[in-house]
Amino acid sequence: MSFAACAFLDARGVIASTARVVRRETKRGHDATRPKSSKSNLDVTRNKTDAAAPLDVYDRRARAHVIGLCACIALVNPQGANAITENQMLWLEAWRAVDKAYVDKTFNGTNWFKLRESGIKQLDLSDTDSTYEAIRGMLQKLDDPFTQFLEPEKYASVTDRTMKADVSGVGVEMGFTDDKRIIVVAPVPGGPSAEAGVRAKDLIVEVDGSATKGKSLYEVADELSGPQGSKVTLTVDRDGKKEQIVVQRRRYTVIPVTSEKCDVDGGKKIGYVKLSTFNQVSGKETKKALEQLKSENVDAYVLDLRDNVGGLFPGALEIAKALINEGTIVYIADSTGERDVFEADRTALDAKTPLKVLVNRGTASASEVLSGALKDNKRAVIMGEQTFGKGLIQTLVPLSDGSAVSVTVAQYRTPLGTDINKIGITPDRPLPLDANGTDAVPSNAQDFCAYARSAPSLFLD
Repeated sequence: MSFAACAFLDARGVIASTARVVRRETKRGHDATRPKSSKSNLDVTRNKTDAAAPLDVYDRRARAHVIGLCACIALVNPQGANAITENQMLWLEAWRAVDKAYVDKTFNGTNWFKLRESGIKQLDLSDTDSTYEAIRGMLQKLDDPFTQFLEPEKYASVTDRTMKADVSGVGVEMGFTDDKRIIVVAPVPGGPSAEAGVRAKDLIVEVDGSATKGKSLYEVADELSGPQGSKVTLTVDRDGKKEQIVVQRRRYTVIPVTSEKCDVDGGKKIGYVKLSTFNQVSGKETKKALEQLKSENVDAYVLDLRDNVGGLFPGALEIAKALINEGTIVYIADSTGERDVFEADRTALDAKTPLKVLVNRGTASASEVLSGALKDNKRAVIMGEQTFGKGLIQTLVPLSDGSAVSVTVAQYRTPLGTDINKIGITPDRPLPLDANGTDAVPSNAQDFCAYARSAPSLFLD
């Protein structure tokens, strides 16, 4: 006698903060909707954050906005039928999430269907802990540090971080190197790590003396988390030299957009816009800043994306459309090639005023999407350093017990087809360096204007 069971998982919205949808204009002339995006690098905070969402969430189109994760198995027992257990169903939900959406359809050389058949028969799924361990073991076969299992409390923390802008923690965005070491994408501007001296591309070797090798981003995030006012010691590897940096955890506020009109010699005016992150309001606030500067008849814009590690993908689209009247903004591609194309829609606020975009090694993900679109469409001159090169897209798939699976589903490509991941955006020009060999151009509005008055041609040519 056999028994077949199916479980359907309602994945509408994926994350509360990403429930809004964006419209996709394709070359095929029809529209589709997508949930908004959130980030694969991790902003290490505790309970209160939003500014840069920690995962780049990009979900496949779902009929009626629902993804049905159907896990079915026929259990045959000559002595009678046994209902499938909740733990077996949970393992199958995780398996199905990867099966339907994972970017690499070879699954890193793993026979994914056979894994389902053998796993349900052979794995210890007798309790919650063993089931969680079995899911982790399954995902490890993909050899992808961004495809991970999140226990209910970690998933709840991630969703909470995407909803708030009041931040408490150390304020550092992390990712992985090719050899799976923990690397700083960028310290959050104005956060405690930035003030303590943590820099983009620092390798975090230890946290309070505990080695980070072999740990996930979430495990390192837990070690960096702690009570407000407490201190944590980071051992970082910077260009082959190790040093210890003490960071005090505290609350801080991330302001996504600031702007200023800079009056320079010759009666010229430069409109400076600093975009620190892509959250729910970044697109709207950037457009508001551009509108104000345009009304003041600026002669050029400077869009500062330095140390902007990305966040919600739709913000990059919204800003690109404000500056590009027509043309491709970005391609979304999986292992089989191009899957989606996002294009400008002739609604630009200003597609003509000269534009400089400032980038550095901490410019990542959605910031690279925006930089790549402006560069490839010859809308802007990119100035600074090679960007970080974070071009993978993850989706968070919630499971029935409150846990979730983060799955790498696609990658970004620029309008000219450049794969952003591990490569980044190459600037057109460098920025001036100071005596210490670091970027000499200030990254706050008031100091930038003072600098621009001393070297206006740098931003007006």
